[in-house]
Amino acid sequence: MIFPSEIWIMAVVSLAVSALGWKKFVYFISLGYGFSIAAMGVAMLVLFRGHLYAASILLCLLLAAYGCRLGGFLLHRELRSASYRKELPSLTKTSRDLGPGAKVAIWLSVVVLYVCQVSPVFYRLAGSGAREGSALWAYAGAAVMLLALILESIADYQKSAAKKIRPDRFCDTGLYRIVRCPNYFAEILFWTGCFISGTGALSGWQWAVASLGYACIVYIMFGGARRLEIRQNRRYGSDPEYRKYVSRTPIILPFVPLYSVEKYNFLKG
Repeated sequence: MIFPSEIWIMAVVSLAVSALGWKKFVYFISLGYGFSIAAMGVAMLVLFRGHLYAASILLCLLLAAYGCRLGGFLLHRELRSASYRKELPSLTKTSRDLGPGAKVAIWLSVVVLYVCQVSPVFYRLAGSGAREGSALWAYAGAAVMLLALILESIADYQKSAAKKIRPDRFCDTGLYRIVRCPNYFAEILFWTGCFISGTGALSGWQWAVASLGYACIVYIMFGGARRLEIRQNRRYGSDPEYRKYVSRTPIILPFVPLYSVEKYNFLKG
């Protein structure tokens, strides 16, 4: 069965949390995103409490930690930074007010995406055959997810620290020496780990559901990197140090010689 009954409960949980977007449209894809992932991680612990095991508990807790960290970081940044609040609509292309019909369509679309993203963990818990026998894949995925969480937290801290010292300069310290968008890379890494964790649990069309969520988030991260590159080129393009930095530092994948995605117009993000 592709859609067990519990997945509709997951969708309702995400629908309720992402309804934050009705207060401010951008919350559909920012606070609503982070806290939806966290809420679904907790929901799975409750829904499948009768047959949890160590690996599945760990995966759910990592989803909850990821969502709380992301949602908390975004909320803190918005509350503390007036300049960020002013710039946010242009960063996310949400300055134009949308009608109720469009908002409902986007609301439902993001819920489908969020459920697809966590589906490898969901199907592991929902499947009767995916227990300790495939736990190695679950632990492997969890290890990648944990590494990604650590890297993303470090990247956010390093950029914040660098901006306190030189708010007018691009960040090229710490992880930013290796890759220009370490936080976006960490996002991709986290969901790669989540996808890996489904090995041994996913079957048939479940792979299509999980693959859709994974492919979409990777696309979104590359789109985010493109938007950031365009903004930084406008802001720092005349700086010789910046031009040298971007010419030798990969934009999103460490050690992969992809230095620019600005020309790829299909990356809307």
